[in-house]
Amino acid sequence: MTKKILPVKGMHCASCSTIISKKVSNLEGIQSVTVNFATEKAIIEFEEQKISITEINAEISKLGYFLEDFEEKNSSVGIDTRKAEKMEELLEMKTKTQFVLPIALFLFFLMMWDISAKTLPFIPNVPIPMNILNIMGMILSTVVLFWIGKPFLQGVQRFFTYRVANMDTLIGIGTLVAYLYSTIITLFPDIKIFFQLPDYTYFDVTIVVIGFVVLGKYLEASSRLQTGEALEKLMGLQAKTATIIKDGKEVEILASTVQVGDIVVVKPGTKIPVDGEIMEGKSSVDESMITGEPIPVDKKPGDRVVGSTLNKQGNLKIMATQVGTQTILSQIIKMVEEAQGSKAPIQALADKISSIFVPIVLGIAVVTFIAWLTFGTSALGFSVALSYGILSFVGVLVIACPCALGLATPTAIIVGVGKGAQYGILIKNAEALEKLSTVNTIVFDKTGTITHGKPEVTDIIVIDSRWTENKILQITASIEKLSEHPLAEAIVIKAEEQKISLQKVENFTAKEGIGVEATIDGQWISVQKPNANDATENVLQVLQKEGKTVVVLSVEHQKIGYIALADTIKLGAKEIIEKLQKKGINIFMLTGDNHLTAEYIAKQVGITNVIAEVLPAEKAKKIKDLQLEGKKIAMVGDGINDAPALVQADVSIAMATGTDIAIASAGITLLSGDIQKISQALDLSKTTMRTVKQNLFWAFIYNVIGIPIASGLLYPVWGIILNPIFAGLAMALSSVSVVLNSLRIHTKKL
Repeated sequence: MTKKILPVKGMHCASCSTIISKKVSNLEGIQSVTVNFATEKAIIEFEEQKISITEINAEISKLGYFLEDFEEKNSSVGIDTRKAEKMEELLEMKTKTQFVLPIALFLFFLMMWDISAKTLPFIPNVPIPMNILNIMGMILSTVVLFWIGKPFLQGVQRFFTYRVANMDTLIGIGTLVAYLYSTIITLFPDIKIFFQLPDYTYFDVTIVVIGFVVLGKYLEASSRLQTGEALEKLMGLQAKTATIIKDGKEVEILASTVQVGDIVVVKPGTKIPVDGEIMEGKSSVDESMITGEPIPVDKKPGDRVVGSTLNKQGNLKIMATQVGTQTILSQIIKMVEEAQGSKAPIQALADKISSIFVPIVLGIAVVTFIAWLTFGTSALGFSVALSYGILSFVGVLVIACPCALGLATPTAIIVGVGKGAQYGILIKNAEALEKLSTVNTIVFDKTGTITHGKPEVTDIIVIDSRWTENKILQITASIEKLSEHPLAEAIVIKAEEQKISLQKVENFTAKEGIGVEATIDGQWISVQKPNANDATENVLQVLQKEGKTVVVLSVEHQKIGYIALADTIKLGAKEIIEKLQKKGINIFMLTGDNHLTAEYIAKQVGITNVIAEVLPAEKAKKIKDLQLEGKKIAMVGDGINDAPALVQADVSIAMATGTDIAIASAGITLLSGDIQKISQALDLSKTTMRTVKQNLFWAFIYNVIGIPIASGLLYPVWGIILNPIFAGLAMALSSVSVVLNSLRIHTKKL
C-alpha cells in the first residue's frame, strides 16, 4: 500500500474537496482519500499495482482538478516551488481584482445613488440616461463575466455535463442568469415592452458580485498562505549543502546527495546537514529548532546529532547515519504535513453539510424564484415579481456559498499544528488535537517521564570518619570504571563531574548479583549490594524507603561508606503537576516499579493516585479501567512497555527522548522530552478547538440568517429584499473572517 501527500490544483471551495473525495474513493485500488481545501492537498492511500496517480488524474481532470505528483516534495526545493506557484496564482488573482474592483465600486456607487434618489427627494437622479447605462453595463459585464468570471462559467458547464456542483456553480448560475436577462431586454426591447418589464437591468449585479467574490477569494488566498508558515519555516531549516571527506579531500555537495556512512565536516556557525554520530571534535549545538529549548547542548565524540541543528563552536566530523527523508527533521515535516491535512472528528458535520449544501441551495433558489412569480405576481404585478424573483434567485445562490463552513475547521487545525511544531509539540493528527481538549485525566509513566530514566548518585554516606566523601567516591569510581553495570556508569559519571582523578586498579573481579572486587595500592576493596547484616542499620533503611539503590564500600573487609543511587526527578516535574491539577486535571502515576519507590517519587511531585508493580501487558488494562469510570485519558510515556497503554488511551503523549515504538504509538510527541510542554499542548488544543467552534458557529449562523433574507422572506413583513451585491460582499467577508480568526491562534501565548 502506497501513501502520498499531493498538492491539488483547481480547488475553489469546500465542495471541491468533497467532489474529489467522492470521485477518487470510488476508483478501484483506492484504500482511503482525504482532501483538505485549506491546505489544497490530498492524502491518498492506494495500491500502485491497481491504479496510478496518472489514472486518478484522468478521472478528476475532466472535473477541473489535478494532482501534482512530485517526488520527495518534503524538501526546501519543493516548498519553494509550491510557494512560487501559489504566488503566481495570487498575482493573477490580484491582477483580476485590480481590474474588476474599480468598475464594481463605480457601479456600486451608481446603484446606491439611484436607490437614494428614489427614496430621498433632495437627492437628484443619476445624470446618465438609462439606455446609456445599460449599453455601458452590457459591455463591461461581458468582459467581466467571460474573463474574470470564467471559472464560474466553467463550474456551470461541469454541473450540466457531469452533475457536480460547487461554489463556482452557484456564483456562475446566479451571475449568468442576471447577465442573460439583462442582455435580452437590452438587445430586444420588444420583449421588455410585451411583458411590461422594468427598464432596470442587472449588469451591475453581475459585475459587482463577481468583483466582491474575486476580492474575497484574493484576500482569503492571501490569508491562507500565512496558515502554512510553520511548515514552510520547518522546511526552510533544512541545510542546502554539505562538506564531505572524499579521497582525503573536503568536497562540498548538495545535502540531499549525502550517503549513509559518509564523513561530514561541520565548521562552527554552520548547520549540521544530516543525522549522525560525532567521530571527532567537541562543540555546543543549538537544537532549538527540534526541541524548542534555547540553551545549546554540549556534544562530544560518540554523541548523536540531528540534521539542520546549528554547530555553534568547534569543528566536527560526523558519520552520516540518517539522510534525506530519513532524518528526524524530514520525519517531523512529514508528520506536521499529514497532521495539517488530516480532519478532526468535529469536521465531519461540516463536511456532510457541505456535500449536500450546493444541491439544496440550487433547489432553494429555484423554489424562491417560482414562489415570487406565483405569489408575487398577484400582489405586486408580474414585472415587479419577476424583478424581485431574479434578485432573490441570484441572492440565494451568492450568499449561500459554503466556503466559510469548509474553512472553519481546517484553517484552525493548520495554524494550531504549526504553532505546536514551533514549540516542540509534534501533533500526529487533528483527531489527537481535538481529543486532547476533552481530557480530564493524565496518566504518567514514571521512568523516563517524571524521572530522567537513568540512575544518578544522590548520597554518599561516610561510616568511618577516617575517610571523606570524595575519597569514597574516588575508590568506588576507580573500581566501577571496569564494570559494565548501569549503576557503575552513574558512579563514574559523578566522579567525572566532580573532577576526581581515578586510581590504578588491579585484580578486578566481578561477582554476578553481588558486586565487584579489586585491589588499589595493595588494599583489598569491595563494592557490593547490602547484605542481611547491613539491613538493620537505620541510615540504610531510610535510603531504601526513599526508593534508592545502595552500594556498600569496604576496605580490607571493613565497611567505610554507602553510595546511594536513584532515578532522579526531572526539573520542573513538581511544578507541571501542580499546574495541571490547578486546571482541574486528575493525575495518576502508572509504573512497573515497586510500591515503595513509586510512592516516594509520587510524593515528591505531588501525585496521590499511584498504580505500581504493573506489567507492560497490564498497563493498557489499567487505562481501560479508568476509561470505564468515565475518565478521558491522556497517557504520557516513553518506553516500549508504554506502547500498549499509549494505544489504549484517548490521547497518547510520548517523549521524543524515548523509543521509536513509543513515539510511533503516540498522537502527540514532545520533542525535547520536557513534560512541562504538556500544559502548553493542553492550552493549544483548547485554544484551537475553541477557535474551530467559533468558526463553525459563525459559518452556520451566516447561512441560517442569510439564505432566508436573500430569498425575500422578510419582504411581506418589513419590505426588505437583499440585493445580490450585498450578498456577494457578505459571502466574501465571511470566508475572510474565518481565516483571520484562525490566524489569531498565532498570537496566543502558550
